[in-house]
Amino acid sequence: MVNESGHSLANTQVNINGYGGNEGQVVTTDADGKFQVSDLKPIAYLISAYAPGYVSKPRDPDVNPVAYYRVGDSVQLEMMKGGVISGTVTRPNGEPVVSIDVNVYMLRDYKGQPPRYSRLTRSQRTDDRGVYRVYGLPPGTYIVAASSVYFSSYEVNPFANDAPTFAPSSTRDTAAEITVNSGEEAAGVDIRYRDEPGHAISGRVVISNVTEERRGFDINLISILNGVEQTGAYAYQRPGMKGFTFSGVADGEYELIAQTFSDTAAWAISDARRIRVSGGDITGIELTVKPLASISGSVVFEGSKVAECQGKHRPVLGEIVIGAYHNEKSPSKDQPQYVWGLGGPVTPNPQGAFNLRNLAAGPYRFITRPLAKYWYLKAIAWPATSKAAQANQPLDAARNWTTVKTGDNLSGLTITFAAGAASLQGRIENSSGKLLPRTFVYLAPAEAEKREDVLRYFAALAEGDGSFVVNNVPPGRYWVLARAAAETDSSMLSKLRLPDESELRAKILREGESGKTAAEFKPCQNLTDYRVALR
Repeated sequence: MVNESGHSLANTQVNINGYGGNEGQVVTTDADGKFQVSDLKPIAYLISAYAPGYVSKPRDPDVNPVAYYRVGDSVQLEMMKGGVISGTVTRPNGEPVVSIDVNVYMLRDYKGQPPRYSRLTRSQRTDDRGVYRVYGLPPGTYIVAASSVYFSSYEVNPFANDAPTFAPSSTRDTAAEITVNSGEEAAGVDIRYRDEPGHAISGRVVISNVTEERRGFDINLISILNGVEQTGAYAYQRPGMKGFTFSGVADGEYELIAQTFSDTAAWAISDARRIRVSGGDITGIELTVKPLASISGSVVFEGSKVAECQGKHRPVLGEIVIGAYHNEKSPSKDQPQYVWGLGGPVTPNPQGAFNLRNLAAGPYRFITRPLAKYWYLKAIAWPATSKAAQANQPLDAARNWTTVKTGDNLSGLTITFAAGAASLQGRIENSSGKLLPRTFVYLAPAEAEKREDVLRYFAALAEGDGSFVVNNVPPGRYWVLARAAAETDSSMLSKLRLPDESELRAKILREGESGKTAAEFKPCQNLTDYRVALR
């Protein structure tokens, strides 16, 4: 465990959690920042760390395309000092506002992009001087508001009926945007509290086509400005209650969505209801929650009779992670961001079966990668007899989107791994002696009958010295291309295999053909010291 300067972080909490939450340990780093965990089952693990005031360094998906680990891995975690936003909340006469929640909302991350699946929110109450200090913030751009964000019958909140006041003394549309960098403090972000009453939004949540008992309903109120999610507030409708109420709601546009959870049927959610508050209360809203969709299937292995492939390590089922990722260009992306994060990746059971649950309606593709060196991903497909095929889904689920509707339960998806994968190690020719700019090495199938197989396109980020490695390559002949990356090039292996990126694949193929640099891979072959020119 190290910080951004490479110095060891001692006495840091490290959390090791298996996918699905069925395994886990918590350990502490020693004086040298080292940790070790033993007696773990052979499954995929998520590893995170906690150190007060620190945040995890963002992962580069092109350097580490899989965000999980397996037993036997050597792991180096990097933490960096979080940013800080601090200030005071006072009334117009200068009197401090005591014990009010100050909420910090991330608008954009350090790359200037909005958060993908959930919006970071941190909160702290002011002290008796009206002072707040929120620390441990990832680099990015934020807005800050003094307001109540959770409406509960268990707590009396003297500010619950007040509309939020954003720094410096604003409504949301004129709020100051604060940029936070690693280890820096944005001080003096003061809020002059407006003490203005807001409006109420009330209604009830009902459930459709679900028979099992639910634990109650969480209702999310998400503010929208210029079509972008901004802030959130939360209410809870307990079992047996007649409804829910949000108070202190400012004028503006919002999305309202309800959700509930059960151990047997997982999540059920309502459609997002777009509402506009303008000078008055809104009552009588009814939200109907419905079960989300699921996709089930199995992982199968195809062996090889080639002598060079005998005795090679076989992938461990529990270490294979399978995820369903929605099409962000689809109109259904207008669902609130957190909805897309409900259907997380899974691992198959000992028989190879898996079930992807909690999928919002929309088109999906599937991502999984082998962790054994001599195996490759051969196919992701629906059988002709599956429910998906009967619903007119394309059978090649690697090349095409699979669309689900609310409540769908599609079954029969087959993910096939085959023995015989090859690997390529080499270097990009660089006569300048200087470190290369960010550069990718691409493989594209040279065999005409394989050109439409998206699983035969590869992208690997080269090191600054030009060295590169491409693993888990199916046997065959490939064009090899090295090309400097554009500023927007990120997650290139995943992007190259997107169903919508046929033009990108065709471009890589054309450039590879014109460069006439090819590599022939035999089953289980390791090509080393390969040279390729930078285009």
